[in-house]
Amino acid sequence: MSAVRVAITGLGVRTPAGDTPDGLWTALAQSRPAAGPVRSFDATGLPVAVACEISGFDPAGYLVPKQAARADRSSQLAFCAAADAIADAGGLMAESGRRAVVTGCAYGGLATQEHALLRQSGGVPRPRALHTPMMMSNAGAALISMAYGIGGPSLTFSTACASGSHAVGEGAQLVRAGSADVVVAGGHDAPLTPTEMMAMYRLGALATGFDDPSTSCRPFDATRKGFVMAEGAGFVVLERLQTAQARGARIYAELIGYGRNSDAHHLTAPHPEGAGARACMAAALADAGVAAAEVVHVNAHGTGTELNDLTEARAVTALFGAGEVPVTAPKSVTGHGIGAAGAIEAVVAALSVARGMAPPTANLTRLDPRCELDVVTGSPRKLPAGPVLSNSFAFGGHNVSLLLAPVEGGLSRVRH
Repeated sequence: MSAVRVAITGLGVRTPAGDTPDGLWTALAQSRPAAGPVRSFDATGLPVAVACEISGFDPAGYLVPKQAARADRSSQLAFCAAADAIADAGGLMAESGRRAVVTGCAYGGLATQEHALLRQSGGVPRPRALHTPMMMSNAGAALISMAYGIGGPSLTFSTACASGSHAVGEGAQLVRAGSADVVVAGGHDAPLTPTEMMAMYRLGALATGFDDPSTSCRPFDATRKGFVMAEGAGFVVLERLQTAQARGARIYAELIGYGRNSDAHHLTAPHPEGAGARACMAAALADAGVAAAEVVHVNAHGTGTELNDLTEARAVTALFGAGEVPVTAPKSVTGHGIGAAGAIEAVVAALSVARGMAPPTANLTRLDPRCELDVVTGSPRKLPAGPVLSNSFAFGGHNVSLLLAPVEGGLSRVRH
């Protein structure tokens, strides 16, 4: 394990289930799914018109009108969540060159691209003058770095549904390596457009056929049919644990382990036995010097698709034993924010560590018997002090596992 320890001192989110960490936690604790009929555009004619949208989002107070007009909705969500995380941490306590920002984004400025398609006239594209910088995947990182004088590394990862988790993990690596003293890290995506929802439907990934839209996302349930698309952003502030303690910062958790690998198997399907997922989780544990028996909770990728749920369940069972560790699936409430998902769930995992609780999984009424898991349902479950694992497994075979642990009296409560 690295001699440099990494603390999480700030959290910020914009999600359909809440625009603050406390609001998000309340929705999770109460199993209040955010899924509902699409209202942000006319979904008439689409075969699926259910999504997790952020209603009433307005970047005013964070971005002046000119800035907002030059930023795609995805970047706006990123900036607001990052700004909240920075404020929550008490600011970026390092000189400009020692600050870094790392973002994860799967789609880039998808709304900007869709707008250009709709503006075509006679087959001739009519993009905005700022179309290119608005649709770039790194636009969120650029916006954050310029606003907060971040003169160190500014990086963006685009690894589909693992993008946000990659950003948090690689942000921690910058601190560990001495490349930065404080890092703003997170993920963002705003993929709710008619074209992309139709594309995901044709791929067979989206949940359909439920009378009540709020029950559409059912991770690990025997009746699940797919995931519900969502938008959002999640960000954390990472810094040296010693520095955070010296300045008396509130520390939500310590990021003690980071695993990442690739299935090298299929473009959209995970390895059928979950071999890559298991190896990724094991790598995170090995990075921290933690045994599987010490992990007190797994925050699952848990999308609600049959292949993902089965392979993740097999991987968790193979590593921890059947029903040996409490598991939860936040996407049952938040929906699947694609590039934002892993970072939003890193925030949830940090809150689980800080509160000593695992939030329940919504919409689980009959566990798929092939998923030999102890899935938390009904109400939050109290956890013993110990490490919490958060998983992200993506199209393309990208796997990321983040291991977070509590800090007490300046020392982590797990062995190193």
